[in-house]
Amino acid sequence: MAFGIKRPELNAWKAAVKRGEIAFLTHYWLDERFPHATTVTKVGCSDLNKLIKWGKKYGIPAKYIDNRSGYPHFDLLGERQKEIMKKENQLEQLKRFEEVNE
Repeated sequence: MAFGIKRPELNAWKAAVKRGEIAFLTHYWLDERFPHATTVTKVGCSDLNKLIKWGKKYGIPAKYIDNRSGYPHFDLLGERQKEIMKKENQLEQLKRFEEVNE
């Protein structure tokens, strides 16, 4: 279940993904499969080659692309999420939802 974001934020992320940009969207998230995670960052892009290349940069195989929603994306969780968000200069999104040590 996703929560903690406003509709305009979601719409802006979807528009950026459709334009072929690498777009980030962080929100609260609860899933019993990942009890340690309270947030998720969706890193999306409709240009699959570009998204695959982005994933390779961080050692994330293309098989982890979620493309069920029509907005292809990787889901980032936990410490790896923080590590990648810091490298991508996207920590402000994560700081909204949890304490992050830079």
